Amino acid sequence: MTGSVLTRSPIDEELLERVRNTLASAAQDVTPARVAAALRGAGATLGDAAVLDITDVLRAEISGTGPLDPLLREPGVTDVLVNGPGHVWVDRGTGLEQTAVRFRDEHAVRRLAQRLAAAAGRRLDDAMPYADVRMPDGTRMHAVLPPIAPDGPLISFRVAAGRRFGLAELVECASVPEEAAPWLTALVRARLAFLVSGGAGSGKTTVLGALLGQADPRERIVLIEDSGELRPAHPHVVRLESRAPNVEGAGRVGLDELVRQALRMRPDRVVVGEVRGAEVVDLLAALNTGHDGGCGTLHANSADDVPARLEALGVAAGMARDAVHAQAAAALDLIIHLVREGSGRRRLSAVDMVRRSSAGWIDTARAFAVRDGRLYHGPGLPILADRLEQRGWSPA
Repeated sequence: MTGSVLTRSPIDEELLERVRNTLASAAQDVTPARVAAALRGAGATLGDAAVLDITDVLRAEISGTGPLDPLLREPGVTDVLVNGPGHVWVDRGTGLEQTAVRFRDEHAVRRLAQRLAAAAGRRLDDAMPYADVRMPDGTRMHAVLPPIAPDGPLISFRVAAGRRFGLAELVECASVPEEAAPWLTALVRARLAFLVSGGAGSGKTTVLGALLGQADPRERIVLIEDSGELRPAHPHVVRLESRAPNVEGAGRVGLDELVRQALRMRPDRVVVGEVRGAEVVDLLAALNTGHDGGCGTLHANSADDVPARLEALGVAAGMARDAVHAQAAAALDLIIHLVREGSGRRRLSAVDMVRRSSAGWIDTARAFAVRDGRLYHGPGLPILADRLEQRGWSPA
């Protein structure tokens, strides 16, 4: 007999590698028939059950995310982190926990990262040892390879939300106090300009999407993002997404350019998914040229830190410090700040009004804060009420 007969377990790793290389080089779908043919070509004969086992393993590796597939498909999972072949962590919305998922070795982790990057048209190798891509289902993958990850390849997945939250659902799950909901609805309907701030994973995109769902359905909303994550329940939304440079380093289209393009598209609202670079200049300019109701998200530790963050971004983009403050004071009405608690729960923390001090710099005045699920009014609340009244709205 020329071939060896293998039972259902264990699968010979050397044989599996040969079959894997054969199928990967053919760039064809992984099916039991093709696996059986590749096995025969490798000089092995297996039973039907073993062929199906290998098909499942290779299909996940060649066209999916390998052993991570079950985690990424699990309802409620927000993040999957690979810190090497033996350390895979998951966040199900309540904080990180280590899983029993394992890769065979570092090479398997590297191969997965490179395949996913290549599928998105990105280079990932020793010369370009990092990549940030969006997968077809909306999941974002970030990978880092040695030498800048000296302990081995690292992969981070931010899972696309499987459901779209409205403001009522955020109230129901205690992310937003019921008493705050009318104020949030009113400020959107009154077309006040705002930023949703917070740390990583605090729910900024979810809250911004829920608030945009409160906008007048007759409005045209132009969304500008690095990767399409916002899914507002609104009938007139158009999207622009940035483009990374190709493997030759050409073809980049940044958020700053997309903001300029959006202004030519007759927007009622210009929305930047995440303000983190030179696009802050164009966004502030847009909000100062008659485009009310613009908004976006911004990384910040607290609402009090937002003026300093805007200043840092604007100055880095070439604006003078006083110009940043003048533009921000004229463009922005308020800041909605979110936090992520130690338990993993994401919630509204504060709403601050943006104002210009006597010294000419912008600062903030707390309209209301949320502690222990209760709403506490602050000195900025009359300012918010007055701005809403000027636009013909109230939270009642």
